[in-house]
Amino acid sequence: MIAGRCRARRAIPIVLCALGGGLALSIACSKADRPPGPAAAPVPAKPPASSGGTTVTGRAPVPGAGIPVIVLLDPKAARDFPPQTDKPIMDQVALTFGPPLLFVRTNQPAEFRNSDDTLHNVHVTHEETREPQFNVAIPTGEQFTYTFRRDGFYHVGCDIHPAMSAEIFASSSPYVTMAETDGSFALDGVPPGEYALTVYAGDKRIERTITVAGGTTANLNLLDQ
Repeated sequence: MIAGRCRARRAIPIVLCALGGGLALSIACSKADRPPGPAAAPVPAKPPASSGGTTVTGRAPVPGAGIPVIVLLDPKAARDFPPQTDKPIMDQVALTFGPPLLFVRTNQPAEFRNSDDTLHNVHVTHEETREPQFNVAIPTGEQFTYTFRRDGFYHVGCDIHPAMSAEIFASSSPYVTMAETDGSFALDGVPPGEYALTVYAGDKRIERTITVAGGTTANLNLLDQ
């Protein structure tokens, strides 16, 4: 595992923020109700934002510099999600996997490329079960497509170049993101409903049930056990 990634009318998004050393839940105005600001630069490691729904923003605890923090919202009730619009891509350039953390959708295809000038192989293993997923050689300029069937973390390595490594996080829910270096994050397009919130922050895992609903305000300290 990694050492440690409403626009409905008058709807109000949940905000997770640090209060008293904890992670708190509150609610703010929807993007649809705020004046437009400058467009944010795209981040390749993060999944594309969904359209419509609530924007969930906040701040998560940061266990240390360089340690990624992943925030996931998983609906408590069964729900069909639209298929991904863009295929996640992990490339190999200058003996490096990029991005170092890739989000993929379970049961949706992901692509692995080799844009380097040397032969690489991609060896992927499920972190929890240690079960190998695939181990394929990818020549220069070639690619390999794979569909992950199980949620969770995956380790990526190259047996030819042992110093190369990366991580993959697969989830059936599209509402997942990696927090910024200061712990701030945003999840767009979250429909109203009850969700299991999971924050992966280094060795710490925070789990809560939250409700995304417009027109209400709630405060929840997620670090109080």
